[in-house]
Formats: sequence, structure tokens, C-alpha cells
Amino acid sequence: MSAAPRTVLTASPEEAAAIRAAVRTPDLGVFEGRARVATTDHAAALTDLLSDPAVSDPIYDLPRPISLASVTAWIEAASALREQGEALLLVTLDEADAVAGYSLFTVWPERASAEIAGARRADLQGLGAGSGGAERSFGWMFDGLGVRLIGLTAALDNHRSARIIAAAGFTSMGVRDCQRPDGSTRSSLYWEMTREAWHRRITAQRAAPPRPHGRQA
Repeated sequence: MSAAPRTVLTASPEEAAAIRAAVRTPDLGVFEGRARVATTDHAAALTDLLSDPAVSDPIYDLPRPISLASVTAWIEAASALREQGEALLLVTLDEADAVAGYSLFTVWPERASAEIAGARRADLQGLGAGSGGAERSFGWMFDGLGVRLIGLTAALDNHRSARIIAAAGFTSMGVRDCQRPDGSTRSSLYWEMTREAWHRRITAQRAAPPRPHGRQA
């Protein structure tokens, strides 16, 4: 499991229990029917997805080497953590119902905190949809899972993810070392966002006047 956020929050027993329940039985309506809880039925498709270095190389916490056996074990481990209310692995589907990406939410209920890792298929990267999808996931973590803090990391050279995270309003908190499944470490850029700050940002966006389109007469 990944490291918990640097900022330490304390959840009441009732808050922690509610977060665990939300992880066990997630309401995925915000994803408009394009998200599924990953099962071993998705193992082959996820193996194909993650076998592409353009998808998997920037992500430190994937099982390696990537194979059908390791990905199946990864899905099973995530399912066990979901039953404890501590993780949720989702696959996202494209218009043809093929696996187009994944999201792994790691949750610390007693700290009302979470993180997300994930990736999209290489042919879908750089098309401008990543930012909107990321913001949908961030909002759902706060309002659907009920956490109050999100911590995020990205590889030092993962400029695309860094731009998406910065554009979403997360606060940069320097660099932290992340531990890979094999015990080695990777230095990563690190950000945090509180639920209060997220809601302030959304409120400000809704109150802002619309931007003009095209030239004015």
C-alpha cells in the first residue's frame, strides 16, 4: 500500500465507518456508466493495458513484472482491501466497452484521506480528456467516498500528470520518496488538497463569468 498523506487528519469512528462503507459499495453514477469495479474477469484486458510502457512506466506501485498472473494477484489484493474499506480498483471503458484505463483509490479511513493512481490507454492520452476525468475523480473522492484530504504523487519527469494536478488546484508540497512493491524507492513530486479547498475552488469557478468565445464585434 502507498504511504499516507503527510498531513495527518483524525476521523471520528463514525466518519471512518462511513468512508469504509462508501469504498465497499461505491456509487459510480458520476462516471456515467463508464466505470466498473475491477474483477479477475478484467485481468487479461488490464494486462494488455499495463504491458504498454507508455501506460505503466510512470506508475511506481504496479506489480512487476507485468503478467497475467501478477495482474490477477493485484486485482485480488485490491478486492480484499475493498472488503476492508481501504482500496478500490476501477476500470474505465471506452465507447466500445473495451478497457480504456484504470483508477486505484487507496484510502485511510481513520485519517479521512485518500490517494488515486491510474492511467489511460496510450491512444487516448493527450486528447484533452484527462483533465476532466481527473477532476471528476477528485470530486467523487471528496463527495462520494467522503474523505477530507487527497494526496497525489507523480514521477519527477511525468509532466503531463503534473500539469493536470496543478491545474486542478492542488498545493505542491515538494518531493517525497515512494516505495515500490519490490521495496525500492522512487522520488516523486507530491501535492495535497483538502475538501474545503476543493469546494471553494468549485464555488469560485461556478461564480466566474463565462469566457467569451471568438472575436467580439
